[in-house]
Amino acid sequence: MANQVPLVDYLVLGDQPHLVANECTQCGARYFDRRNACAGCFGTEFRSVGVATEGEVRAFTIVSMAAPGIEVPFVSAVVDCDGTSVRANVINTPPDPDHVSLGMKVRLATYPMGDDENGTVAVGFGFEPAT
Repeated sequence: MANQVPLVDYLVLGDQPHLVANECTQCGARYFDRRNACAGCFGTEFRSVGVATEGEVRAFTIVSMAAPGIEVPFVSAVVDCDGTSVRANVINTPPDPDHVSLGMKVRLATYPMGDDENGTVAVGFGFEPAT
């Protein structure tokens, strides 16, 4: 199998790909980027926690205009993964309101984004319909 690297630090690859958030030990707020302090309570201690791989679409938009080289249309969404909000694209379904809706059940999915001259594959993530 080719060497793979996740596109973002918080995507864990392997047999069961999942996301990892930084959780404030004081108030439980979760962040995907590195923080010096919590925006909610100003706490400075964090722990790594796994994020549920299934969720529900809470908000979405169908993007029809993007930077050159970005294929449109696509669906950008906010997915509630058992209390953790994840911003990601809805993939593996047509990007239209007949196939994407509020409350839609989705699950984490990974996909290859490209490879370099050494055959290392960059892997991204999105959410696909759970059914």
